Amino acid sequence: MQRSEARTEFMNEQSTTIGEIEAAIRTIPDFPRPGIQFKDITPVLADPRLFAGSVRLLANSVGGQRIDTVAGIEARGFIFASAVALQLGAGFVPVRKKGKLPYKTLEASYDLEYGTNTIEMHVDAVKPGSKVLLVDDLLATGGTAAAAAGLLAKLGAEVVAISFLVELTFLNGRKRLSGYQVHSFIRY
Repeated sequence: MQRSEARTEFMNEQSTTIGEIEAAIRTIPDFPRPGIQFKDITPVLADPRLFAGSVRLLANSVGGQRIDTVAGIEARGFIFASAVALQLGAGFVPVRKKGKLPYKTLEASYDLEYGTNTIEMHVDAVKPGSKVLLVDDLLATGGTAAAAAGLLAKLGAEVVAISFLVELTFLNGRKRLSGYQVHSFIRY
């Protein structure tokens, strides 16, 4: 067995608790502006066991349903979504900030907890009727995820679920995502 195969097998066999993942997330006060308590997931990413456990949680959130594509929201959502796509045997589609994609795009603007933004996807990112899992690291106000789900719907995809590692419950982001199956694992 090759070293990389042995490491992958080890990572798949190790269990990770949500509490361990939560303990690794650090809070950065006043970032990116005063009053914001930023939840930094980079320590989770730096620990292969916690990262693998996080990916498994997100991948298992669809309960074995067929997923054709995993869409990830820029930027930290890319990290989780691409790994989840590999685990599910699905394709990966980036949902990017405006002006970052080279081909024809659809766009949607939205409000977030500290401003506004616009996201876009390629017009051929998903096929009509494809089943999509939308992934991001954190659910705050729900504006970004709602905008991304709207873009996927415009392209004719079915959003099977929207999954987040972390949810800031006090911002009531789930309200914006009513009508979708929403999963989160760590709640503040």
